[in-house]
Amino acid sequence: MANTSNTDLSPLTDINGFIAACLVDGESGLMLSQETSGVKFDIEAAGAANTEVVRAKNEAMKALGLDDAIEDILISLGTQLHLIRPLESNPLVFVYVALDRSKANLGMARMTVKKVEGTLKV
Repeated sequence: MANTSNTDLSPLTDINGFIAACLVDGESGLMLSQETSGVKFDIEAAGAANTEVVRAKNEAMKALGLDDAIEDILISLGTQLHLIRPLESNPLVFVYVALDRSKANLGMARMTVKKVEGTLKV
């Protein structure tokens, strides 16, 4: 049987301000794939920690009676932007991307992450 998974995050490295990215199993917090720029950043710890962010948002939506799904989550820090995007094909898995805020274009970054997310299969 052919392997139908695709966890290639390399196109994300073309985003201006790219620091690191990973594909995370939202149930276990384990990283399935990663790309880094060489900038010091613990992508594995960040991916695992953001599992809790996704869980908390899903619980909040449930508590509010919202019958909806997360498209993406943006966390803006003083020097960085963090994007979290669950896979449409498997919402239990998400893409996490860290960007240098001074170099990144948020709109372009969101479009690129959405495009790459659409190619991922787990």
